[in-house]
Formats: sequence, C-alpha cells, structure tokens
Amino acid sequence: MKSRAFPAAVSLALLLAAAAVFLPHFLEFDVHGGRLHGALADILQRGAPLALLALGLTPVIATGGVDLSVGSVMALASSCAAVAVARGGSGAAAAAGIALGVGLAAGLANGLLVTRARIQPIVATLVLLTAGRGLAVLVSGGGILAFESEGLEELGRGAFAGFPSAGLPALAITVATAALVRGTTLGLHIEAIGDNERAARLSGLRVDRVRLAAYAFSGLCAGAAGLLVAADVGAADASHVGLYQELDAILAVVIGGTSLAGGRTSLAGSWCGALAIQALSTIFLFLGLGTPIALCVKAAAVLAAVAGAKLWTRRAEATA
Repeated sequence: MKSRAFPAAVSLALLLAAAAVFLPHFLEFDVHGGRLHGALADILQRGAPLALLALGLTPVIATGGVDLSVGSVMALASSCAAVAVARGGSGAAAAAGIALGVGLAAGLANGLLVTRARIQPIVATLVLLTAGRGLAVLVSGGGILAFESEGLEELGRGAFAGFPSAGLPALAITVATAALVRGTTLGLHIEAIGDNERAARLSGLRVDRVRLAAYAFSGLCAGAAGLLVAADVGAADASHVGLYQELDAILAVVIGGTSLAGGRTSLAGSWCGALAIQALSTIFLFLGLGTPIALCVKAAAVLAAVAGAKLWTRRAEATA
C-alpha cells in the first residue's frame, strides 16, 4: 500500500514545496480562538470532505465500478440535514443521522441498480447524479437554506488541538475502514473481484454482496461529506454543494494508486490524492487564477500525476 500511495504523497509534497518557494506567504499562519488559520489549515478544512468522497470511492473503483453520484448525494444529504435543523428544530446529532442515512440509502440504491438490475455502474450512478441534485433542490425549496446549530458549527468550524475539527470524522472513518479492509478478508475480496470477477464467482465469493456494500459505503461517505460542508458554512446550497466533486474524488483515488481497472486499493493514497488536489485549488486562489485557467492547469497536473503513478506502479511490480 505504501508503494501505491508514494506518487500521491510526492505530488502533495512537491505542490507544497513549490507554493512555499513561489508564494512567500503561503505557509504563514496565525492562531485565533485556539485554531490555526492559514493556507495549510484551509487545505485540511476543505480537503476533509473530498478525502471522504475519495475514501468511499476507493472500494467501488477497486471492484471495477464507479460512482458518479457522490456530488449530488452530498447536496441531497446536506439539504436534508439543513431542513431538519432549520424547519424541524432537530439537534446536531439528529441532523447528522439524517445526512448519513440519506447517503447510505442513496448508496444502497446505486448498489441495487448495479447488482440486481445489472445496469452498468456508470449509467446507474448517472441516474442519481441527475435525480439527486433535483431532489436536493425540491427538499430545500431552492436557493440557500441557512440554519443555526452550535453542534454542527463546532463540527464544521471548530478546532481540536488547533487543527480544524472537520478532519476528525474523516480520520475516524479512515481508521475504521483501514481496520476492516486490511484486518479482515474483505480487502482481499474487493481486490479479487476487481482483478477477475468470473474467477471470484467461481471461487465462491459473494460478488454482489461485496459490490452492494462498496456502493453503500460510498453513499455513506458522501452523506458525511455533505454534512461537513453544510456545517462549515452554516447553510445548504442544493445547486452548488458537491458540484463537480465527483470528478475530483475519482482523480484523487486514481492519483492515489487505485486502478480504474480494479484490483488494487490504497486508502492512504486516496487521502494524499485528495489533499494534493485541494492544495492545487488553494494555490489557484492565492494566484488569483480564473476558473477556466485553473481547470486547464488542474487537468495537466492530474495527467502528470497519473502518468507518474503508472510509472511507479510498473517499477514496483517489476522489482517485486
């Protein structure tokens, strides 16, 4: 796993080093209210939802599938949580449960379309990509739905030992996932299905159950990511929350060393890939680049990172 995560870790380190050299104030920070403020803190704060999306997508892609709906699921989960607080008077715990429940339900819906209806993953999840955002707008009533919740505010904008507390749920889910994937046979089953589904079926593996669990987990992570975004800004914006995030998340997973063809996973690499992409976005803000230029530069950087990841993987396999 370390070798697969290496290119993403190097990409992140190079981005931060280049920013430190060419942007003199990039690494500067100060402390207000017991919390760090600065570019690095912003990368951790904004990168936590993206890391959750990448984490959820890792087992899906490793089984040879894809989930294009995670951005829309983010919007739907955040809208449902916001409505529960702003209009239903729910507390932070109930709102969190609603967001996670919505994400889990969406993931299960995707999984059932893939495993029971036998619809291609890209088509099945494209359905929810479109319908999910429409449902989010219907739930929230359109526009921006603001809410007040001390518990959610602490989750989204609080601090733990000076660092943004938004990273804590992402880290907790990562540790639990790593323990499950690496500490049990589940990880082997996921990679076996991605390597050769027919052989996995002939070996007696419950392919459909593993795939259903992978999509359910992806939806759950998307719901958690939507909750973090809503908690951070104190509002839900159904039209913009999670917009294009599915693309960044897929790129983070691929840069992190998980093969689009399936069969390989790297949770650490997905984290590094997510932080690298967020670091790139933060650098664009410092440079004042417009969206068109930023997208072109990001595309070039991603191509370079993917090429580097492939080269590293080949060398690692050749020396194994």
